[in-house]
Amino acid sequence: MFTTCIHCATDLGRNEALEAFPVGSRLAYDPAKGRLWVVCKHCERWNLSPLDERWEAIEDAERRFRDSRLRVSTDNIGLARLREGLDLIRIGSAMRPEMAAWRYGDQFGRRRKRQMLVTGAVLGSAAAIAGGIAWIGVSIGSFAGVYANGQIWDGLINGRPGELVTRMRMTNGELLTIQRRHARMSTLERTELGEPMRLRLEHSAGTLVLQGAEAERAAAQLLPTVNRFGGSRARVQEAVRFLEDAGDPSRALNRLQMMHGARETDKRWKNTGRTMWSKGAVTKVPGALHTLPLRERLGLEMALHEESERRAMDGELAELERAWRDAEEIAKIADEMFMPASINAKIEQMHRRSSSDI
Repeated sequence: MFTTCIHCATDLGRNEALEAFPVGSRLAYDPAKGRLWVVCKHCERWNLSPLDERWEAIEDAERRFRDSRLRVSTDNIGLARLREGLDLIRIGSAMRPEMAAWRYGDQFGRRRKRQMLVTGAVLGSAAAIAGGIAWIGVSIGSFAGVYANGQIWDGLINGRPGELVTRMRMTNGELLTIQRRHARMSTLERTELGEPMRLRLEHSAGTLVLQGAEAERAAAQLLPTVNRFGGSRARVQEAVRFLEDAGDPSRALNRLQMMHGARETDKRWKNTGRTMWSKGAVTKVPGALHTLPLRERLGLEMALHEESERRAMDGELAELERAWRDAEEIAKIADEMFMPASINAKIEQMHRRSSSDI
């Protein structure tokens, strides 16, 4: 049974309410279609569960939902909070546009509120520092000049460019380190109608061109960083309409590549590993993820998420299981990076003692 979010590699937590499925503190399920998701409390994204772990859990969730008095429901969607602290989201006969707007509106809305609070605090601190410098009589001209520079303000608003945001395991086994600047400057490649997705992935060791399912997995991991401010309800509705106009997630991905993808002749960003700005302004590279219009960025994240689930529903469970294994492994690597050697030694000693007692 998986325990780590596929998308952000954060531990999904546990619940004491469903004996058949003790993972997560917020579950969504569709009893008619036999689908069960764990909603990550950190990134708000939905993790589809394997087929062999769903059925008993869905039956148990349905029984607990109907028995719960703390619930609200519409004709299509219901929310119940069990006394053990588990939230159950019951999906009924919602049409796809309504379902997408509700599902992603919750995710992007929470993300937007969280980042607005963080950014407001950071900008308020910067203003206080500037005011303090002026009060002690130091010329603020040079200070204001630095803060007027796009490098500083962009860093305050969008986060430190060199911050580690994820690690990605490629199909050849290579583990890539991705910083914030790499996520923002990774680029959609221009494709023709019906061609698979192409992504020019920036990482700490250089650049790698990915194609097809691997490009989709990588872009899905990058976009929560690029879309860190989420979107308002109106912007989410615009993104949902974009998906509906395209017809399905795969057509939406293809349309985005044709509209915004970089051509081979376009001037490329040269990743120096030190900066992603030129002359104080964020570099505008055709196809770079952070330069896409907000509607398209949100629509791209939605389409990639739904396309991965479509492949799982179509029977490609090996793909889904691989994503979980990678998420678990990357989470383990991240934990061990910050684990003191003395703690590791203690854990190893406990393992040896436990084995000898058997």
